[in-house]
Amino acid sequence: MSAKILSIEAAKQANITLPEEGKGQQALYQTLVAYRAARRLGTACTKSRDQVAGSGKKLWKQKGTGNARMGSRRSPIWRGGGVVWGPKPRDYSKKVNGKVKQLALRTALAARIHDGDVIVTDHVQVTDGKTKSFIKLLKGVTDAQKVAVVGQFDQVTLRAARNLGTIYMVRSEDVNAEHLLNCQKVVITQQALEILARRTANE
Repeated sequence: MSAKILSIEAAKQANITLPEEGKGQQALYQTLVAYRAARRLGTACTKSRDQVAGSGKKLWKQKGTGNARMGSRRSPIWRGGGVVWGPKPRDYSKKVNGKVKQLALRTALAARIHDGDVIVTDHVQVTDGKTKSFIKLLKGVTDAQKVAVVGQFDQVTLRAARNLGTIYMVRSEDVNAEHLLNCQKVVITQQALEILARRTANE
């Protein structure tokens, strides 16, 4: 299986649209923040004083006992009482414009190409579905431990790679800026390169 490092010139020849130098950093930041925020569950929940179990009876009379005034055992200053301004279920997702995501993808791809971390190969495929075979195949391309493989894969190849926690098998239609940055090397098939060219093209 032949493999070569993708250069800036080769990327331009493949019609990959790359941003101007120094452009797209803010778009990349906003997009990464949005991706990570969208993964937050937002399920943290505390009970306020009107939700905790307990009597609403006044504990002692207002005056004459020498104690501080107290109206209910559910007060936040009591153990087992309600929580003041505690977290409630919420949606952490952020809206990001499609053009901003596209610019972030271009910026991340340009950064990896500039560092020589993008490797283009004919295909990534194993026929026996064994993890050992997939590791041997990948070793012929790169020695990196954490690799994002971008392309179109059959079920046999996916089965061979699914036990490897540091190998990300990403469809070329789904790859985003975070996938490209969250690895040591990026292995892209020739077919995926054509799809990326369409995805990064100016419309």
